[in-house]
Amino acid sequence: MSARQNRLAVLFPGQGSQEKGMGRALAEASAEAAELWTLAEKASGLALREIYWEGDEAAMADTRALQPAMTAVTLGLWFAARQRLGDIVGFAGHSLGEYAALAASGMLEVGRTLALTSLRGRLMAEAPNAGGAMAAVLKLSLGDIEDVVRQAVEATGKILLVANYNSPGQFVLSGEKPAIEAAAALVKERKGRAVALPVSNAFHSPLMAEPAAELEKALKKAGLRAPSQAPVFFNVTGAPETDADTALALMCRQMTSQVRWIDTMANLHAAGARTFVELGPKGVLAKLVTGNLKDACPDCTAVGVADAAAVAALEV
Repeated sequence: MSARQNRLAVLFPGQGSQEKGMGRALAEASAEAAELWTLAEKASGLALREIYWEGDEAAMADTRALQPAMTAVTLGLWFAARQRLGDIVGFAGHSLGEYAALAASGMLEVGRTLALTSLRGRLMAEAPNAGGAMAAVLKLSLGDIEDVVRQAVEATGKILLVANYNSPGQFVLSGEKPAIEAAAALVKERKGRAVALPVSNAFHSPLMAEPAAELEKALKKAGLRAPSQAPVFFNVTGAPETDADTALALMCRQMTSQVRWIDTMANLHAAGARTFVELGPKGVLAKLVTGNLKDACPDCTAVGVADAAAVAALEV
C-alpha cells in the first residue's frame, strides 16, 4: 500500500463501548496509561479501576463513571499507539469520544479533558428527566425515518429528532417518551426495527439544554487551542475545524446537537483517509466504517485497537 493510500483517520468511541477489564493490561504495563486512570479517579471522585476491572454491568453503565473511565482507556491507547501511526489526516470521536479526539489532536490538555468528561458524565446523570428516551432505528431509509419523526411529533406534540446519523443503515432517535413510543409503532408499520436504548435521558436533543449550559461554563475555562496534530472532525458539522474559538462554539453545542457521523466519515475519506483506526473496546466505530464507505471506498480498511496486545500487533 502506498503512503497516500495508507493515510489514517483515528477514531475514539463513546458510551456503549465499555467492557469489564478495559484498559487493565495497558495500565499495568504502562505508567503513562496508569496515570490517566489516576487523573480520571481524582477528577470523578470514583474508584474507576475497581468499577471497570472488578465491577458489574450496572456499575459500568453509570455515566458518571463511564465517561472519565472510557476517556482514560482511549487516551491510554492513543499514547501507546501514536508512534506506530503514520500520516494522520484527522481525528474524530463519537459523542463522548470527541473529547479524546480533542486531546489527541492537541486542542485540549489531557488533565482538563478528564475533568471535563467527569463533569459531563455527572451533569448528564443528574439532568432532570422530563420523560426523555432514545431508540435506535434499523432497516429504514433516512427519508422514511424523517417522515416517521414528523408524524410522531404531529401526533403527540412532543420533542423528537434524529440524534445520531451513524450510518445509512443505523440512526438514533432522541426525544420525549410519548414521541419515541409513537415513532417505534410507525417504524414497525414500515417493516423497520426500533430498539429502545438503555439511557437515562434524551441525549443530543434540546432536552439537554440545562446540563449543556453548565458544561459550557467549564468548556470556556478549559482553554481550547489550535491542533498540534491533524484537525478534529466535529460531531455537530461532520467537518474539520482548526480555529480554537470555532471549535469551542461547536463543543458548547455538542450535548444538544446531532451526531453527524455519516458526514464525518465522508469528510475524512474526502480528506484522504483510507485506513481508519479505532482506539477503544468493542470496535463499534470500525464496523461503522464499512457501513458508511463500502460504496465510496471499497478498499478502505478499518482496524480496531482495543487493548495492549492489539497495540503491539498494530501495523498500518
